Amino acid sequence: MADMKELANLVKELEDQLVTCIRCGMCQSVCPLFEQTRKEADVARGKLALLTGLMENMFTDPDGVNERLNRCLLCGSCASNCPSGVNVVEIFIKARAILAEYKGLSPAKKLIFRQLLAHPGRFDAMVDWAGRFQGLFAKPDANAQGTSCARLVSPLLSHRHFMPLSPTPFHKILPGKGLTTRGSGPRVAFFTGCLIDKIFPGVAHASLKVLSHHNVGAVIPPGQGCCGIPSLASGDRDSFTRLVDHNLALFEKHDFDVLVTACATCTSTIKKLWPSVYKNPSPGMQKKLTALSEKTMDINQFLVDQVGIKPIETGLEDAEKEIVTYHDPCHLKKSLGVADQPRQVIRAAGCRLEEMAGSDKCCGMGGSFNIYHYDLSSAIGTLKEHNIEATGCATVSTGCPACMMQISDMLGKAGASIRVRHPMELYAQALEKKNLLNHP
Repeated sequence: MADMKELANLVKELEDQLVTCIRCGMCQSVCPLFEQTRKEADVARGKLALLTGLMENMFTDPDGVNERLNRCLLCGSCASNCPSGVNVVEIFIKARAILAEYKGLSPAKKLIFRQLLAHPGRFDAMVDWAGRFQGLFAKPDANAQGTSCARLVSPLLSHRHFMPLSPTPFHKILPGKGLTTRGSGPRVAFFTGCLIDKIFPGVAHASLKVLSHHNVGAVIPPGQGCCGIPSLASGDRDSFTRLVDHNLALFEKHDFDVLVTACATCTSTIKKLWPSVYKNPSPGMQKKLTALSEKTMDINQFLVDQVGIKPIETGLEDAEKEIVTYHDPCHLKKSLGVADQPRQVIRAAGCRLEEMAGSDKCCGMGGSFNIYHYDLSSAIGTLKEHNIEATGCATVSTGCPACMMQISDMLGKAGASIRVRHPMELYAQALEKKNLLNHP
């Protein structure tokens, strides 16, 4: 049972943030979930009203409160359009933590978060093992997205076109002491992130190639763990804090100017949530978290704003260039305000950018939301798939590996021959075609 004094303090913190909501309903017009369900309880305003009496509701109906809080994508659409500046995502995450500490985690979540995810070496070994045997349960789809489907009837996988685990995760190619490359420009530390490491290692390889081409020195410490957002989204602040401690200890051994990531969610988590949701930080720890937050940037933003990425001359007329459309990850545009920089990278790669309708509307992934509410996730994702196809593009690009998974699923189910690529992959590919790569 959680310490009730600590819970009361957490509820007080929450109440201080809740008072700024004026119940205007602006969140209703931008909520992708409300667009599907038309239920007030699914809108931020409805959930915030519920949280106003959280301490009472937590005792009378903790399961009901928890269920309503978890019907949320944590996309931040409401927060980015809130005239009162209510930080809805942070409020919901703290509320989930309060409920998790009061109710306790389920045995399954304790196993996943505290016994696996919170121990990066153990988690890597488990995923490596799963990758060797995934062929028994999944078969490749013959499509442009590279997805797989389940060989057996499964409640979780039967309707999905999912991305398989990479045969060689990125951490497997790192030397024992990690990887350090030299350059005459700024020096960065590269935070890999789980999905890039284990499913999209090509994004990490492409990022290193692009950094090297621009004379940016990089350091990649070995043994990196998850940024912690899956644990935090389920209310497990203990596992989240353990992962922050683990990663922070790795990176503070190195000197660097900027911490870059190619994952929108990792960038947002490190910048916004590491300093604000870490459990009981000492003044010294808070200073470290704030300092790292201020040095963290999305890789597209870093290359455009600090390095000055150069367009690659292709010699093609605009009509001859590959048509690419871009999906704005919620955690990149809505949380961090990064939208133009990935588009500049795509254009610099020699592609013709064709904007889709609703490019910044949520794709419906939402992490665990996709697992628990796949019907709603798929309905939201289908709208995104229609908008992508309407552009006539050959490739859809996005800066979030979770969005890449969701969009690949939707395009795969639709039978569309459209590739899904990260902007770094497009730029590295263009460099390779022109023999411009400096191999680190």
